[in-house]
Amino acid sequence: MADPSLCASRCAEEYGNPCEHFCPAAVYEMIEDPAAPTGRSLVVHSENCVHCKTCDVVDLYQQITWTTPESGGGPDYTLM
Repeated sequence: MADPSLCASRCAEEYGNPCEHFCPAAVYEMIEDPAAPTGRSLVVHSENCVHCKTCDVVDLYQQITWTTPESGGGPDYTLM
């Protein structure tokens, strides 16, 4: 993510952090953070990502850069 502070400031004010709602896997979460200048900060739960690429398409400020997992080869399911 290019500038996570943008999520807690400009995006929160203008759009209400849509990333918390458009991601089907709940990867993006704004939490209360007293140490942050705006009182909130972004937490990225990358382990939840289902690689649908919605974030790359819908991101209003083009802050999220989606990349393929495991160097582009996809998951390595050896026991299936």
